Amino acid sequence: AARGMSSAARTVGILTRRALNEVIRVPGAAIPGILAPTIFMLGLSAVFGQAAHLPGFTADDFRTYIVPVGLLQGAAFAGAAVGVNMARDIEQGWFDRLILAPEKRGVLLAGMVASASVRCLMPGTFLFVVAVILGVHVQSVLGVVIAIVLVMALAAVMACWGAAVALRFRTQQAAPLIQILGFIAVLFTTAYAPFSLLTPWLRAIAHLNPVTYVLEGVRQGFVGGVNWADTWPAFLAISVLLALLGGIAIRGMRRYGT
Repeated sequence: AARGMSSAARTVGILTRRALNEVIRVPGAAIPGILAPTIFMLGLSAVFGQAAHLPGFTADDFRTYIVPVGLLQGAAFAGAAVGVNMARDIEQGWFDRLILAPEKRGVLLAGMVASASVRCLMPGTFLFVVAVILGVHVQSVLGVVIAIVLVMALAAVMACWGAAVALRFRTQQAAPLIQILGFIAVLFTTAYAPFSLLTPWLRAIAHLNPVTYVLEGVRQGFVGGVNWADTWPAFLAISVLLALLGGIAIRGMRRYGT
């Protein structure tokens, strides 16, 4: 059993390194995803910065409020990249050779998904450093730790979605479908304003959207501090999403080639 676990861990590590090496070999493809969340934060705070003065807004500075949204965007980009790269590998035939490896397909999927969780730290770190330089304050170190865990978990969720779509369509033409879910999931939350300031229809959708609770959990590191009422729903939501989309992705892996 120990030997099997060691083999699985090595496989996950190798596939994770392979995915991260692509960032070094093709930086032009990775840089937009690293810069995009920071550009998003700078652009929106410049346009909507005065929204923080509205009665009922829960942050004194709009940049502080929007930074967690950028962190989730970075996670979504990293997860989508896994799906797009998998579709490319399927088209080029490399994936067919991979699944012939003497390793469980769930382990192979885990290696690809783990790469997204690590890769999302690059745009997240860049955004965090720029935000701190611009004066964004950290409310709690524990809150930042919680944010990191949730962001990495969301990247894994989006990687599972991307893998499921890639395995279903087996072409890079499915890239827009892979990418759109993350965009929509983050958009229809309390991304730009608290619940109390949302229009009724958007408030209703945000309440139903599990990513809203993940966002509120991430936001604890920057706004309001850590509390149990925002922490447990965030971890419950991300666990359900990971179980659901992870299960779909594993099913796709097992059915591939059969």
